[in-house]
Amino acid sequence: MAYIQVPDHVPGIRSLVLFSPETGKHLYDLAQALLRGNSILSAAEKELIAAYVSNRNNCLFCMSSHAAAARCLYGDAAAVVDQVLDNMTQASISEKLKALLHIAGQTQQSGLAVTENDIQFARKSGATDEEIHDAVLISATFSMFNRYVDGLNSFTPTDPAEYVPMGIRMAEKGYVPPTAPVAQ
Repeated sequence: MAYIQVPDHVPGIRSLVLFSPETGKHLYDLAQALLRGNSILSAAEKELIAAYVSNRNNCLFCMSSHAAAARCLYGDAAAVVDQVLDNMTQASISEKLKALLHIAGQTQQSGLAVTENDIQFARKSGATDEEIHDAVLISATFSMFNRYVDGLNSFTPTDPAEYVPMGIRMAEKGYVPPTAPVAQ
């Protein structure tokens, strides 16, 4: 049960946005800009960074929902999402994406944990300054989102099947704030 009065059985951040639509609108706008806005990184890669950081923060709701969205966006290569969540360094992804995920993981720990060597390695692996920027900003933002969701103990489904329709909705429609209590 959430620590504040939110709609029952509305999962994760959606219930918190219904509680506070004024701030929620801005959070959803930020998620839309970061995960669906113009970028060299694909929407699938950006969702993967969000899921990776959420997994490192032990935020089950955010990790599960963004992993579901990433799987939808990766299509036939959806298995890469679980590979990254299981062991990023062994996943069948590019060295550039591994370097960006490493930077996202360092940012998740502390912005000061990102080193010049991390940045130089990412550049040598083919990452642009824009991609490095996006990885850091997605990581920092999702660390905040994770703390928001878990800090208020919002409803978190435990059945992985419940995240499939969320992932489809996120992949197809992007980030649109809920306007009424809904099941997903």
